[in-house]
Amino acid sequence: MIRRAHVRDVRAIKTLVDAYQEEGVLLPRTLNDLYGHLRDFFVVVHEGQIQGCVALEVVWEDLAEIRTLVVSHEARGHGYGEALILVSMEEALRLEIPRVFGLTMIPEFFTNLGFEIVPKETLPQKVWNVCVNCPKFTDCHEVAVAMTTKAWAAQRDKIGVSPDAIAAAFVG
Repeated sequence: MIRRAHVRDVRAIKTLVDAYQEEGVLLPRTLNDLYGHLRDFFVVVHEGQIQGCVALEVVWEDLAEIRTLVVSHEARGHGYGEALILVSMEEALRLEIPRVFGLTMIPEFFTNLGFEIVPKETLPQKVWNVCVNCPKFTDCHEVAVAMTTKAWAAQRDKIGVSPDAIAAAFVG
């Protein structure tokens, strides 16, 4: 089940984030940051345990970012990451945000879902408001990926995934 995150989920999200941060594939997130952005988060719950999460953060009137996409090591390979992207893209459509991007160390995951690799310079709101303050700014290995919600809707319809089916998988 995928649902919106609750306050009681924050420590489990932090545990997931910390595991990937220690591996160097995710930037650290403080508890304060997670609580402050709680409304952006969706979680995958399986057998009562948080197995993954994603945040969709509105960056500007025409742009949102998929952030903190994490699936526990034990739950990888079950489609949870893809499901979290589907829910994020549907949320962006609901909010009428035309373009969604992510910064990732695994661009092929996103390109397999229809995202395109884009120059970071096409994301000035992110680069000059957030990235410039990152300690890894001058040595960043993340790749920018983006997709319009219009392209997402067309792709979703082409492969036969209905918004109702996605909504049915999303409870809460």
